[in-house]
Amino acid sequence: MARKKIRTYTIKIFCANCGTLLYKYRKEGPGHLVKCYKDEIIKDYTAGDLKCPKCKQAFAREALYHNRPANKIIQGKVYVRR
Repeated sequence: MARKKIRTYTIKIFCANCGTLLYKYRKEGPGHLVKCYKDEIIKDYTAGDLKCPKCKQAFAREALYHNRPANKIIQGKVYVRR
């Protein structure tokens, strides 16, 4: 069975409250940002505590998807740009 090609691209994730850049992330495929796999984060601008460094608002929770550590994004707390 042939494997499908999954398109990957780099996105920037910003805090919805203050506009601070949080991550540069390698996203796979189309669709909304629901989770960020930790091994796909290219550059982390936070302290690693899943809070915005400027306004201290929590934007994600730790989770485990497909046996991979991930950050589950809280809906409405971030926005994405390419």
